[in-house]
Amino acid sequence: MSAGESTMIEAGRAMRPAEVRVWDPLVRIFHWSLVTGFAVAWLTGDEAKTAHILAGYLVLGLIAFRILWGLVGTRHARFSDFVYRPATVIGFVKDMLGRRAKRYIGHNPAGGAMIVALLAIVGAISATGVMMTTDTYWGVEWVEELHEGSVNLGLVLVGLHVLGVVFASFEHGENLVRSMITGRKRES
Repeated sequence: MSAGESTMIEAGRAMRPAEVRVWDPLVRIFHWSLVTGFAVAWLTGDEAKTAHILAGYLVLGLIAFRILWGLVGTRHARFSDFVYRPATVIGFVKDMLGRRAKRYIGHNPAGGAMIVALLAIVGAISATGVMMTTDTYWGVEWVEELHEGSVNLGLVLVGLHVLGVVFASFEHGENLVRSMITGRKRES
């Protein structure tokens, strides 16, 4: 079967569209590890310092990995596949709000912008977290405020990310959460 063919595959009695591989295992492991690490860090906060710090270092390592994988990874993992000009992102968001957005196999322009924003804010959270463990910045108020403010902005971005996934899933009739688990999406 050629890449452009839209065939049906029998699954028991039901017929469903053919699927293609989109998200490689490293992207999926990164994604769910970041979700877990961020959640553990947020939930432990001031209550369990050791768990909070360990989760923060895990997140920092994951961000470093994702930046590298965004440069040399598989097709849909690379930044060159999903980072668009601001005008393209704005046009896509307008189309999305009008429920006429084009479907993308990889990340759409809004999703790509969100990835960049999330990597930046989670990187800032991690950097300020590390700074607070050093003698130089321990107890420095502006670092703590920047850390907490970045966390709050990160939570807003996570919420917008989840809303975007839900919206795009309904708009295009596909389960994007499932695709981030299986790595596969409907071909057309």
